[in-house]
Amino acid sequence: MSDKLGVLAGGGRLPACIIAACRRQARPYFVIAFEGFTDPATVSGSPHAWIKLEKVGATLRRLHQEGAREVVLAGPVRRPTKWSSLRPDWRAICLLAKMLRRWHGDNHVLSQVVKELEADGFRVVGAEAVAPELLVRPGPLGRHRPDDRQGADIALGVAAARDLGRRDRGQAVIVANGRVLGRETAGGTAALLDGTVRLREARAGVLVKITKPGQERRVDLPSVGVDTVRQAAAAGLGGIALEAGGSLVIDYDEVVRAADEAGLFVVGVAASAENVL
Repeated sequence: MSDKLGVLAGGGRLPACIIAACRRQARPYFVIAFEGFTDPATVSGSPHAWIKLEKVGATLRRLHQEGAREVVLAGPVRRPTKWSSLRPDWRAICLLAKMLRRWHGDNHVLSQVVKELEADGFRVVGAEAVAPELLVRPGPLGRHRPDDRQGADIALGVAAARDLGRRDRGQAVIVANGRVLGRETAGGTAALLDGTVRLREARAGVLVKITKPGQERRVDLPSVGVDTVRQAAAAGLGGIALEAGGSLVIDYDEVVRAADEAGLFVVGVAASAENVL
């Protein structure tokens, strides 16, 4: 039997997918549900504790008390909008001080979180290590495929996304007809897609998501779910390209069904702009 897994559950569907994988494998687990971020339905029927995000010491102590040996970070957490309302404990203050010494972007922040967990004796694993079925495979996931023009847009998008990621700004871009129409910012992929809805140039374009160069790959891998597919369809895009072996598909069957019904392709591609398909 695998070591007991501590699940640090943020928002979205990924924590639920991790929990489902643990149940299928009969693997012992314990969930830290963060107040204001985790969907209560996610932890229904699971062993869990509700803890405020800024209570780092309390989180680490509870994981040790529950006998967790490995830890997975699953699901996004928003940056606080009112820092003055937070009541961080001493471990959180120390962690924040380390982050502020070299605040370069999300990858730096998440890397510091991983180091803090490892320093406390935990092994940090990626979501795909717990649920390998989430990892994107090469090639189309459903019935639809990109045409030659969209293939060229994907290659351009991979190059643009790598440049964006190199600066730790985001993981996704939107490309159509040989032009980069939008780049992901702190608002995430949802905000990027929402901003293209009224752009005629985006019609039949492509959303491209790849990992950042040098990224800590055990956390924050690019991912898509049903909501992403629906937003892409609403924006008039022709499809979505994800890094094969470096991206996650949440609720695979539902994503494929939604893409097929919307006439969109979802395809796993190489992270090299020279040979993506």
